[in-house]
Amino acid sequence: MKNEDTKIRKVVLSNEFLNYYDSLNVKIQDKYTYALQLIKTLKVVSEKFVKKIQNTEFYEVRISISTNEYRTMLIAVDNPNFMEATKVILLNSFLKKDNKQYKREIIKAKTILEKEELL
Repeated sequence: MKNEDTKIRKVVLSNEFLNYYDSLNVKIQDKYTYALQLIKTLKVVSEKFVKKIQNTEFYEVRISISTNEYRTMLIAVDNPNFMEATKVILLNSFLKKDNKQYKREIIKAKTILEKEELL
């Protein structure tokens, strides 16, 4: 039986993500902490928590509380497939309002990757 503390992935948090996380209430932070624990310890993570964003190299961490949908852009560093990656980076986060928002957030994620040199 697998030890739940065994890390499958290293998760790097950008300054942008940390600032966003710090601004959230405790209930939302707890849900993010739970999702991050899944990302770190499970090889296969449900699409309920991590989903590929079509036609990009990015994935999104998905947090749902009531009718609010929180999203965090994620990139797999050492493999284009999240499930095979051993290192991922959480970039920018936002409260999802509509699908048009993704274009701006993808641009922002690319800027963070270049600016913070997280790779």
